Amino acid sequence: MDLSGPMILAALAVGAILAFVVYFLPSFIAIQRNHTSDGGIIVVNIFLGWTFLGWVVALAWAMSGQHKKA
Repeated sequence: MDLSGPMILAALAVGAILAFVVYFLPSFIAIQRNHTSDGGIIVVNIFLGWTFLGWVVALAWAMSGQHKKA
């Protein structure tokens, strides 16, 4: 199986997009759920998300039941 240059670039692009979405998943969830601490969740996600523990903390925080009143 011969992988050509464009196929490799396409696979890398898809992988980069997937990694971006997974990395920022806690932030996306917090924004979507209208969380009261969405700014703090985003900051933790950006600066500590690269550590697995920081990412899990941000995700758990984003999934907590606090929402802004509409």
